[in-house]
Amino acid sequence: MRSEETELRSAVIATALEMNRRGINVNKSGNVSARLRDGFIITPTGIPYEHLVPADLIFVRLADNAMEGERLPSSEWEMHAEVYRLRADAQAIVHCHSCFATALACQNLPIPAFHYMVAAAGGDSIDVVPYRTFGTHELALAAAEGLREKNACLLEHHGSLALGKNLEKALAMAAEVENLAHQYCVVRQLGDVRLIPADEMRRVIEKFRTYGLQPGEKR
Repeated sequence: MRSEETELRSAVIATALEMNRRGINVNKSGNVSARLRDGFIITPTGIPYEHLVPADLIFVRLADNAMEGERLPSSEWEMHAEVYRLRADAQAIVHCHSCFATALACQNLPIPAFHYMVAAAGGDSIDVVPYRTFGTHELALAAAEGLREKNACLLEHHGSLALGKNLEKALAMAAEVENLAHQYCVVRQLGDVRLIPADEMRRVIEKFRTYGLQPGEKR
């Protein structure tokens, strides 16, 4: 195995461990992947993240779903595959069952423009993908469609899904979704939710195209 690939595999494991450390995922739930060559690598099913080594990750080729590895992939491998097929810019995906985002997803409550940081996900809301049984082709297609134009979504009765141009940014997006979900749950307890006007959110979304980028850096 080439050293660059080993490093990427180690980074996927580190990302999975970090999402648990941050409290946006618990135990073996959720999954992490990263694009590699003509496919992607993904965490296996049923193995605690702290027990993983680079060779445990499974490579999935996007052209035909052919797999390489000694383990079985996450039950949601197809969800990752469909997102990568639809979003050529996606280099990493983080799926987690964070508390507040999952609570909203279970009640089919999207996160509206109550705070300008909602625009970090690429629009004026973070939407809920309709429920489909976990690990199915139907869920894979629905989840990918939910990320067609945005970088994060909620999965009804399930959790959240976030992508990024690298593992660090995908994890940061998943954490941001959970933070916004937490804030939104609190705001709902204070009475009618006040939203940012649509014209202002359009300005914010435009500003986010270059927000936080250093000279020469691309989103």
